[in-house]
Amino acid sequence: MEPDVPNLGHEHELRGEQIPEIVLELAEGAEPELIWHNELGGLTFRMGDRYVKWNPVGNGIDLGLEHKRLDWLSSRHPAPKVLASGGDAAGDWLVTEALPGMHAVGDTWRARRPEAIRTIATGLRAIHAVPVHDFPHGWTDEVWVGRTPESIGTRPPIDDPVLVHGDACAPNTLIADDGSWVGHVDLGDLAVGDRWADLAIASLSLDWNFGEGHQDEFFDAYGIEADQLRIDYYRALWHLES
Repeated sequence: MEPDVPNLGHEHELRGEQIPEIVLELAEGAEPELIWHNELGGLTFRMGDRYVKWNPVGNGIDLGLEHKRLDWLSSRHPAPKVLASGGDAAGDWLVTEALPGMHAVGDTWRARRPEAIRTIATGLRAIHAVPVHDFPHGWTDEVWVGRTPESIGTRPPIDDPVLVHGDACAPNTLIADDGSWVGHVDLGDLAVGDRWADLAIASLSLDWNFGEGHQDEFFDAYGIEADQLRIDYYRALWHLES
């Protein structure tokens, strides 16, 4: 099934810039479909059963971090398989296989909000249950989850370290037509840390994607009481570092 994401067009001109040449080469004659862009110039294209992420040089995003995390995670948790990666003077790219399912946003899941929220919670419980004893040393320090800037105060104690998605916004959960959880995408910030690094951001993203007023519904679905201290800390850290 096709992901439920905005169709941003098939033109070879994107906001005055051409589709990167490497993306056209990787498409092998097919028309790349732009499905996502970020404020830093990063682009994601769909090409049949493959996805290509491309980031311009110097935008601060390191696709190498996501590549190695996907390789580690692929046998442990439903996540995209890396097919190719590389870089040139213009930017870096990462090619992955498509997972089935739809992103947990858009009109489809706004109309089925309770199912979507339960499924987002189910997916986070699943990734938080992945054993972390062999998570590579030093990887957490590479991403925002592992940083401790003095400007936002002392980090709350981590009582139960888990595998943290690192960008647990609603679009990064994939859902099947029947409402069941399929997997996760956008795992460049995968780390070991406090589950509230995910729960704080996942609950916040509900406001953006479903409207305000559903955070308690999410915490109930996950099976946890809201911890305002940790929510405030990890939201502040995310906004500062992401």
